[in-house]
Amino acid sequence: MAAKLFSWPTLFASTDEQAMRRVKVDDDAQAFAQLMQRWQGPIQGLCARMIGDSHRGEDLAQEVFARLYSRRKNYEPTAKFSTFLWRIALNICYDELRKQKRRREFSLDEPDGNDDAIEFEADGAGPDQRMVEDERADAVRRALVELAEPYRVVVVLRHYEGLKFREIADVLGIPEGTVKSRMSEALTQLGQTLNPIISEDPEPPKRAPRANERLLI
Repeated sequence: MAAKLFSWPTLFASTDEQAMRRVKVDDDAQAFAQLMQRWQGPIQGLCARMIGDSHRGEDLAQEVFARLYSRRKNYEPTAKFSTFLWRIALNICYDELRKQKRRREFSLDEPDGNDDAIEFEADGAGPDQRMVEDERADAVRRALVELAEPYRVVVVLRHYEGLKFREIADVLGIPEGTVKSRMSEALTQLGQTLNPIISEDPEPPKRAPRANERLLI
């Protein structure tokens, strides 16, 4: 009886690696659902920012988890689950970006991007303040999407997903020093694009910046 009492909650206390091991070995649907619940938000955010379209990001996130399950047998039990998942997500994003590039080659006059691609909150803002917030958020989104993929991915993983430089290096399979140099160049390019826009704001809202505005500081 005691063994049952202690074994019953193990699923809910398990690590990602333990849950993924059960998915690989036992095709455990409950363990897979646990992983989806934990990672749905981060993966959707990654896809949306890499692609520049929040609605398409939702579709790609579902594709990520479908591919995760189809490739569950490739997971190494000693590997970090998050690294395995980030790589799958980025590969799907890269596939989507290549498709977008091909579509643009056939329709050069087609508008690039989506005006409501990524939503930014402005809690309690009045109409004028909200307008400034929306303009600045849109500027950040466009500047981010304009970055070349090697620079964009390090910004997204570092500033939006909160990965450490060594974790980003593991995900991308490159030296940590390369990650840092790409981040430096990415921030330089973002600054060149965004600083003139920010300096034109008449009276920016006087409040503490939120996490999703760190790139504007």
